[in-house]
Amino acid sequence: MVDVLNKPDETLDLRGTPCPLNFVRTKLKLQRMAVGALLEVWLDAGEPVEQVPDSLRSEGFLIEALESSSEGYFALRVRRPSA
Repeated sequence: MVDVLNKPDETLDLRGTPCPLNFVRTKLKLQRMAVGALLEVWLDAGEPVEQVPDSLRSEGFLIEALESSSEGYFALRVRRPSA
């Protein structure tokens, strides 16, 4: 059964993108999305996965999940808040 509530509205592949560009690109993408929309961001291990979730959280975005994939990257799910 597919979990429709947690299906991302869009996906952003930022593997290979250095900090802080990955945070900036994620924030810009979220600002262009509808309020309440869910974005899945693919991040590299290390600094990207350590910095981007905390930076987004400090900007008021809602971190819903952070999971490692079998391919060696991390899938971050972040929602654009209503306010």
